[in-house]
Amino acid sequence: MHEYLQRPEPTGRPPAEAPRRRARRRMWIGAAIALALLLGGGGLAVRKLDRSSGNGGAVSSGKAPESPAPPSPAPAQSGPPGASPAPGPSPSGDPDVLMPTGPKAGLRQTARLDDGTVIAKTRLAGAKSGFEGDVWVWTPKEYDDPRYARSGFPVLIALPGGNGFPANYWSDRSLGLQKAISEGVQAGTSLPFLVVMPVLNPDDKNYHDGSDIPGRPRMGTWIAEDVPDFTRANFRTYASRDGWAFMGASSGAFVGMKTVLQHPDKFKAVIASGGEIVPDSPLWQGHQAEMDANNPEKLARKLIDSNGPEVYINFQIGTRETGRERMAAFVQQYGKGPVRTTVRDIQNGEHNGWHYVRGMREGSLEWISKVLKGPQPAAG
Repeated sequence: MHEYLQRPEPTGRPPAEAPRRRARRRMWIGAAIALALLLGGGGLAVRKLDRSSGNGGAVSSGKAPESPAPPSPAPAQSGPPGASPAPGPSPSGDPDVLMPTGPKAGLRQTARLDDGTVIAKTRLAGAKSGFEGDVWVWTPKEYDDPRYARSGFPVLIALPGGNGFPANYWSDRSLGLQKAISEGVQAGTSLPFLVVMPVLNPDDKNYHDGSDIPGRPRMGTWIAEDVPDFTRANFRTYASRDGWAFMGASSGAFVGMKTVLQHPDKFKAVIASGGEIVPDSPLWQGHQAEMDANNPEKLARKLIDSNGPEVYINFQIGTRETGRERMAAFVQQYGKGPVRTTVRDIQNGEHNGWHYVRGMREGSLEWISKVLKGPQPAAG
């Protein structure tokens, strides 16, 4: 399950298949160093970039800062369910629209895209999980368009593979996720998603399957409750599950799929890339019942038996990676009733984020955009 971020070779020759899950744990340190270099570069280069692009500056919704600002003195926290709405325009027409509840997070720019949109980061102290970690957010340019000032926006929670700590690699603009969405909006094949990118694990030593493993940080609650609460506190969203979905790679795909099946009343769909189906964290030892409660196969069976609300799973798999047989077996056994499944083959695709974004460009973004609810411009 634990993918390391592997850049496609320029020759087109596929790199050697990475060892399966537990063997990949040995690669985490090297992967973390590589990712840090990719994201950060040398200190002098980073400081120069900050001065020229606004990195480090405060961000208001999706707008880029005019100039860098000093760090926020306090971490951001998600608002309690009964918090008073922040000042702003009222929703018009659609009772499903939720305006930001506050308190407002201290978001600071980490990257600027060519279209002027920015990726920003904040520190979130999860009120329900008790876990504190970083969250990155990208808002499409449509979010600040006055025509959509009273509209909700669909949320795509993007989860990384590998250790998913201390960074979420979808916040690295070089992967092209945000650009793919923007170009899809222009082409009419994608909704303008709010992309929310939390850390996946509490450290770089153990993976937690995005679950509340007894005696461990409550990462299931962090993903399923604290991160959505933070999003509702700061952005215009939808109250219904029609505006909420996941995407993920490798271990992040497993967590996204598991969370949708576990909470079909809150989330509607997931793009799951990389072929991971069942929980297998070593931290589950001695907790079989709790592990079963986080197993997508058992959750899907429960949803089928109860004729629960429909959920939508779009699997993506590269033709140069293993795991398709696991996806096919899941679809054959559990892709029925309310569990709607599709499988997208990425030709010459390997186990990495660049190729999964290509699969999204080739059809998965259009698929999920047909499942979820988009923003509505004001009349006139």
